[in-house]
Amino acid sequence: MQGTQDRFITDLFAAWNSHDPAIAATPYAAEYEGVDIGQNAPLHGAAAMQEYFARFYAAFPDVVLTADDVVVSDDQYAIAWNARGTHLGKLMNIPPSGKAICVRGISLLTLHAGKVIRGQTVWDMAGLLRAIGLLPRLSR
Repeated sequence: MQGTQDRFITDLFAAWNSHDPAIAATPYAAEYEGVDIGQNAPLHGAAAMQEYFARFYAAFPDVVLTADDVVVSDDQYAIAWNARGTHLGKLMNIPPSGKAICVRGISLLTLHAGKVIRGQTVWDMAGLLRAIGLLPRLSR
């Protein structure tokens, strides 16, 4: 089973890092339902994920996502990840800043028949806004 789990994570991050919205959406089932704190409504289906990735890649065309930690229980994955890139396109109605970002997040994914059917993603929105200059730096 460990090999299958490792393969899923490898394939998931390869898809996410493809910079091709159609490829990035391939791990997601047609009946996928997910929540992302940066979205104003739940995402439904692989087509919605393809649109999501298209917007994300437009904002960060050089983004690279890496897994920091993965916990697996049966068909449930908890993935701590980070994303690094340059803010070169509009994101959430925020114009491009040209600034480098590093954002951390956690995705909880449930699989069925090898595809993601449910997801919850929480990421450091305040850290992103700080990196692009819209929030002040925290004092030390």
